Amino acid sequence: QVQLVESGGGLVQSGGSLRLSCAASGRTFSSYIMGWFRQTPGKEREFVASIRWSIGRIMYADSVKGRFTISGNNAKTTVWLQMNNLKPADTAVNYCAANLIGGSVWDYWGQGTQVTVSS
Repeated sequence: QVQLVESGGGLVQSGGSLRLSCAASGRTFSSYIMGWFRQTPGKEREFVASIRWSIGRIMYADSVKGRFTISGNNAKTTVWLQMNNLKPADTAVNYCAANLIGGSVWDYWGQGTQVTVSS
């Protein structure tokens, strides 16, 4: 079955860094856009970053530009989100997702990993 499994979340002080990983399995994701989203209780799920695996095209939310970096391995089985200069506002459950290029929805989702940034 298709699985996206996030890891790397934790507790960090403001200004610190974390590196999230998303392990993708169960199918080939070469025709997908891989993305990271985050959600805080009471708020809408928020887009963070994405990468079109086939060509490496990258997009970031304005709130994380210059601080976060998304990347993937050549086998297209792992997606990372390097998060630097973390702020308390970054506290959220972070989700990995996959979107088939040409589709209108994110087809697959991971279970999420908690990131907590203390002031």
